[in-house]
Formats: sequence, structure tokens, C-alpha cells
Amino acid sequence: MIGIICALKVEVEGIQKIMKNPKKVTYARMDFVKGIIDGRDVVAVECGIGKVNAAICAQVMIDLFKPDVIINSGISGALNDKIKVGDIVIAKDVVQHDMDGTALGDPLGEIWFNDEKKIYIETDEKVSKCLFEACMPLENTKVIMGRIATGDTFVAAREKRLSIGGQFNADTCEMEGGAVGQVCYRNGIPFGILRCISDDINQNEAIDFVIFKDMASEKSIKAMSYFIKEYDL
Repeated sequence: MIGIICALKVEVEGIQKIMKNPKKVTYARMDFVKGIIDGRDVVAVECGIGKVNAAICAQVMIDLFKPDVIINSGISGALNDKIKVGDIVIAKDVVQHDMDGTALGDPLGEIWFNDEKKIYIETDEKVSKCLFEACMPLENTKVIMGRIATGDTFVAAREKRLSIGGQFNADTCEMEGGAVGQVCYRNGIPFGILRCISDDINQNEAIDFVIFKDMASEKSIKAMSYFIKEYDL
């Protein structure tokens, strides 16, 4: 089974439209839509915005549906001037830029588990490669493999975006991927993250996010459709 976790309802609705026999299962007040796409069992859900919502959603999906792979699909903001609106970043790894134990002498971004510490969580190489290839048919779209930074804040200021990009050598920032990655990593579930840029380093106000989010979501849905068809479980 392929699990898809989205921050926006429009993405889940787009995936549901191409499902056969969709059925809804509600748990923790989240609607998981399960169905068949190109002969594959797929479950998709809107997790809501932010790391806690994303983590709850990922763990529930793992416990209830036992997916073979989880994809976190959505939109994000650029952290450098090389990436423009409509471009796509496939995560090679993720970092939580707002994890801050520097007062205790630890590096910025380091996660404290009960048995280890870790800054960067790598995505599954096979999954990420297939996601990358799934984006190739998209017209007028630059696709890169890069690092995604996650935090519980909508980063609008150019200076702050440049700072996060510089500190972590990251390409884009959003609010869910790092949490999904952390949960998948600890559960041993292969995962990948696809982010379409809804606002670049210059067009980075909330209004730009609203204007471009539908366009970005449409690209994400098209790429996910291709991934479902081509990924070898």
C-alpha cells in the first residue's frame, strides 16, 4: 500500500478523484481515504499544518493501514534564488530548523531521541528516485533533489529564509516534512517528500502563497499519479 500525507485538502481531493472504490476512515478527526489507483492500494489524508499534526497523522497511518511506503506531498517556499515558483524539490533528506538545543551545546536542528541524536533524516533512495522521475513529464518545471527544512512557522521574511538556507544548506522550507520523516524513520517505513514551490525568495508573502498554492498543488497531484503507477512495491 502507498500512503500519501498532504497538508492541503485540495491535494487529497485531487487524488481521490482518480481513485476507484474510495472509502473514508476517520481516526483522530482525520479523514483517511482509501481506494485503488492503477491497481495499487492507496490511502491519502489531509494532516493539517504543522509538525505535530503531521506526526500524529503519520503514526496513525502506519498503525492503521501498514503502508509499504509513505509520501508527503505538498507545497513550500524557496530558500535561495535558484528556485522559482512552480519548480519542484524532491527531498534527499530533511531537517527541523526550529529544533534548538544550542543552549546545551548541541548543534541547531539536532533531534534528541531516547537512544540517539540526529540532525538530517535521509529519505529512501528508491522512493526519491521514482518521485524525481515522476516529475519529469511536467511541463515548464525544474526538478531538483535537495534538502528540505521543516519548522512550525510560516517563514515570510527574505532574510530569515536566506538564514535557514545558509545554516542547513537547504533549498526549501515548509511545516510538515521533517515530522513525517522522523516518524517514518523511527518506524522503519520508506518515505519520500515532494514539494512544489508556491513562493520564491522574492515572492514570499502570505498573499503569494494563496495565489500560487492551487497551481503548485495541481503539479503535485500529477506527479503523485505517475509515481503510484510506476513505483515498484
